[in-house]
Amino acid sequence: MALTPRLAQFAAVARHEHVTRAAQELGVPQSTLSRAMVRLEEDLGVALFARRGRTVALTPAGRTFLRSVERALAEVDRAAESVRADADPAAGRVSFGFLHTLGTETVPGLIRGFRADHPRVRFQLVQNYGEAMIERMRAGGLDLCLTSPVPDAPDLVARRLDEQRLRLVVPDDHRLAGRRRVRLAEAASELFVTLEPGYGLRRITDALCAEAGFTPRIAFEGEEAETLRGLVAAGLGVALLPPPAVPRPGVAELTVTAPRAVREIGVAWLDGHPDTPPVAAFKKFLLSRRGQLLP
Repeated sequence: MALTPRLAQFAAVARHEHVTRAAQELGVPQSTLSRAMVRLEEDLGVALFARRGRTVALTPAGRTFLRSVERALAEVDRAAESVRADADPAAGRVSFGFLHTLGTETVPGLIRGFRADHPRVRFQLVQNYGEAMIERMRAGGLDLCLTSPVPDAPDLVARRLDEQRLRLVVPDDHRLAGRRRVRLAEAASELFVTLEPGYGLRRITDALCAEAGFTPRIAFEGEEAETLRGLVAAGLGVALLPPPAVPRPGVAELTVTAPRAVREIGVAWLDGHPDTPPVAAFKKFLLSRRGQLLP
């Protein structure tokens, strides 16, 4: 780390083979640059230059060192250009996470709407369950995410955007399939197929069943809502799920009248985390969609 500030100075001296000209290019006093090169050689314990007055020539060790320094400086330049490009107001990048169940219609519609006014903004899209997205956001891998339930944590800012009704999904030959509405307690004796523990929808399912007075008997656990619908269609259980993007044959979807079966959808980001202009613009757009998020 002590060598790093002097690498660009070394490269300039090596390029010019002249301390004064290198100092003029860098805008530093010639004496300061000379001392910096001497200190660099002392820190490395090897001679990098053969000196003839203010003219210098690289030693074999200096040529070897220069090749690595040039690669390192080029990588720094690429990194700087990358972060500048990501922060560009017109063509920057947004890292956006969302639940799998919002990926078919909701998120494509949001991005289409946003890009009507910001056509060159780029998106890195990540689908995952809520807790995994939040951990990725804390690690710096996401700018913001759509999740459910709306998180409540001291290091996060979260805003409720909308709510989505959940339905009791049963096989189309089930005893309840001819009904349009059902109380959740009427499914207390059924086997349930659910998402795995840790998923927001699993926590909501468990809480709603508890409110209805029973603990669900779990037959199968999965990671994706449409897979659960397939299990229901195969007669392997019932499920509480959000509406599908496209109706699926083999199941009946019933409105739950009691308890009130909904999940809140919200957007979350790290508290105190500075936004680039494209992230700030997309965040403002999402907040303007309160109550209009879902199709």
